[in-house]
Amino acid sequence: MHDSAKLPATTNFADPIRSRGHRGGVIPMHRALAHFRLGPMNLVTSISLFFFFSAIWLVLLPRLCRFWSQLLAWSLPRLPLHASLDLNEYHLSSFRLQIPYLRMEPVLPTPSVWILTCVVTLLLFAITSLVPRKLMPVTYLTRAILLIQASALLYFALWPLHFKHSPDSYIEALVNSGIGLISIVPLLFALTYYIFDFGLWKKAVLTALTMTHLAIFLPFQVLVQALILQKSVLFMPLLYIVFGIALDVMLIIAFYSWGMSWHFRSATE
Repeated sequence: MHDSAKLPATTNFADPIRSRGHRGGVIPMHRALAHFRLGPMNLVTSISLFFFFSAIWLVLLPRLCRFWSQLLAWSLPRLPLHASLDLNEYHLSSFRLQIPYLRMEPVLPTPSVWILTCVVTLLLFAITSLVPRKLMPVTYLTRAILLIQASALLYFALWPLHFKHSPDSYIEALVNSGIGLISIVPLLFALTYYIFDFGLWKKAVLTALTMTHLAIFLPFQVLVQALILQKSVLFMPLLYIVFGIALDVMLIIAFYSWGMSWHFRSATE
């Protein structure tokens, strides 16, 4: 056999294939990875911003709790809501915190409320079959939410007296979990956002916007859920699973996604 017929000893087929998709197009590196430069300054910035915003949050939290209390006290007589304002006090050395929450009477679902909720749930589930296929993710999400409500309907139809949770404990847990989630936003961003080279001011602005939005959103979240829970505890599982802490987490993810769409600093900055 002639030498010209022999294949080269080192033929590289892997590199061009690894950078192409199933349709033959080139797959570029993700913009976050392309601009990921974890240098000493990024580490210093991450640690500094974490301690700065954590300290600011601890200083402002007692004042914020007082603002929440005033807002809830102002809203109660102006809303069709049968609830009273109560405070939970926490002491840690000289740090004193009065966390507000609403006290309400638990109301089991009446037959009319149960039947109406069941009909609406079944009707909405049937309507999801009419949604265009291009909106299939919306269909699946809606059906998942409706299945949660359907499970609550089944539970209260069979074991209504076994439900031990009260609106008081739920709203108190909602406020406490909201405060805890806001408290760890600087840590979350320090691990997932500050490490990218966006610049100090963009990192600080995104953190401030996220924490401020959650702090303003929390009392309104409490009021809306209290208005629903005063009708019946039938809706508590749905509020807890979908519109409780999960909704707050999705807000953080939304702010993070928005921040990741901002322009990175250039290599010369």
